[in-house]
Amino acid sequence: MKEDHQRARVVRIDQYGDRDVLRIADVPMPRPATGEVLVEVRAAGINPGETSIRTGALHERFPAPFPFGQGSDLAGVIVAVGDGVSDFAVGDEVLGYSWRRSSHATHTVVPVTQLIRKPDALDWAVAGSLYVAASTAWAAVEAIGPAAGQTVAVSAAAGGVGSIVVQLLAVRGARVLGIASPANAAWLSAHGVRPVGYGEGLAADLAAAAPGGIDAFIDLFGPQYVRLAIDLGIPPERIETIISFEEAAKFGTRSAGSAEASSREVLTEVAALVAAGRIEIPIAATFPLEQVRDAFATLELRHTRGKIVLIPGPDA
Repeated sequence: MKEDHQRARVVRIDQYGDRDVLRIADVPMPRPATGEVLVEVRAAGINPGETSIRTGALHERFPAPFPFGQGSDLAGVIVAVGDGVSDFAVGDEVLGYSWRRSSHATHTVVPVTQLIRKPDALDWAVAGSLYVAASTAWAAVEAIGPAAGQTVAVSAAAGGVGSIVVQLLAVRGARVLGIASPANAAWLSAHGVRPVGYGEGLAADLAAAAPGGIDAFIDLFGPQYVRLAIDLGIPPERIETIISFEEAAKFGTRSAGSAEASSREVLTEVAALVAAGRIEIPIAATFPLEQVRDAFATLELRHTRGKIVLIPGPDA
């Protein structure tokens, strides 16, 4: 392996806490082992789960071995390959994911089993934000098994995951009710979704939008929506949540997440849908790596449409 760069910049966290625990560290350039490649990261999405890990809210499920890195989504260019790698070469453009919390960096080592080739039609920001949101959305849709013509309600319908969920449902021929702020109504309507504003009177508004009843519900925001779905008479097996695990256990609903759809096959299929223009990945904002705290401040407002992406390179 030959690599001209000697150092990499990476996000590091030394203790649980708010955004001020995020720092940029200068570290030796990682070297790929057998079956791995070194990727020069061009884009890396950020996700709400990373906030929960950073604050310690998910300590029981995802304990942090301090100091640790951050980030799963990534897209970039291979700059070095380890032994035994035959399906990728230096210079290949790829997208995929790291399970080592390491993609928020200028360079990271990734097993080739977690990468696919980047379609030419995808820009870097879209490619680098695809994995977590797309795999979570795919798993959520699979969990409720929508059929063409069925009505499905989705909370946080214009967020990073929600914006993909509603489009996957539309591709399958479902009738989609997207719960979101009025500011997102035009975008939802343009993507074949009937917008429904959240807040007081939501149950009545949903009932009015679906006089024939709602067949399934996907919650992407919080436990109040699981309880709402139960109150609407939707069977628990047709209710999916990616966030309200206590409510899921209480009511017996589905709670599938990205782990259930973390495969090259799913990522390839979603990337192909995006490249063909059948699904749009909205990019809410991009930030240079050094502004990672600002990126999470924007994310944690929970009012962005689509994905927030770090751009580690000089073009940020």
